Amino acid sequence: MRIAVAGGTGTVGRHVVAIARERGHHVVSLSRAEGVDLINGRGLDQALHNVETVIDVSGIQAMSTKKAVDYFTAATQNLLAAGKKAGVTHHVALSIVGIDKANSGLYAGKLVQEDEVKHGGIPWTILRSTQFHEFVPMSLKAASVGPLVFVPMMSTQPVAAKEVAAALVDAAEAGPKGCLPDLGGPRAEQLKVLVAAYLAKTHQKKRIVPLPLPGPMGKAMRNGSLIPAPGSAVGRQTFLEWLDAIDAA
Repeated sequence: MRIAVAGGTGTVGRHVVAIARERGHHVVSLSRAEGVDLINGRGLDQALHNVETVIDVSGIQAMSTKKAVDYFTAATQNLLAAGKKAGVTHHVALSIVGIDKANSGLYAGKLVQEDEVKHGGIPWTILRSTQFHEFVPMSLKAASVGPLVFVPMMSTQPVAAKEVAAALVDAAEAGPKGCLPDLGGPRAEQLKVLVAAYLAKTHQKKRIVPLPLPGPMGKAMRNGSLIPAPGSAVGRQTFLEWLDAIDAA
């Protein structure tokens, strides 16, 4: 199968590209570094030539609801338009567990993305996953001020990015299925506990300051709305196992 991976150089995308190639698929990676811009559509028509399936794991790091909505609206519409022109028969999109319960920031953008995919005219599959293990160091980097790190009060169930990637390739191979069961990691955790473990493992001396975020997003973080429901798909690698693997590497 000829597969195009939007965001193919990112946290999940690089695993999607590698796994799909290992399984014998012809893979085209779509990123700005590779001459494709999802926002203005530059390079899309050429990149999607003869592509059968698009896997969209592109994203943006933004707290602003407007920026997130604008990004996912433009990127998804451009991908779908170019896909229809190229004869793409399956559009697979990665989304986030619980976004309909915390409609702001990135989550608002992902809701728009899902709606565009569902009404985009190409048979589709959407997989929602929880945050990746890599979310912890990203949060640490974004929320550190000197010796302090401000950690949102959050219940989470992190999953290995590589396992999410494998599930996306599985979805591509299975054909359009609509909304798949949510995918989360093997254990529910408190974000501050994971940050503490990461700090200890990486020998960083910072004091954690728990931060209750306001609004629907903060409430969803605290009350478990971002945890997959019973019966959801579950990954295998725990956060601590991921940490050990990072240390070994």
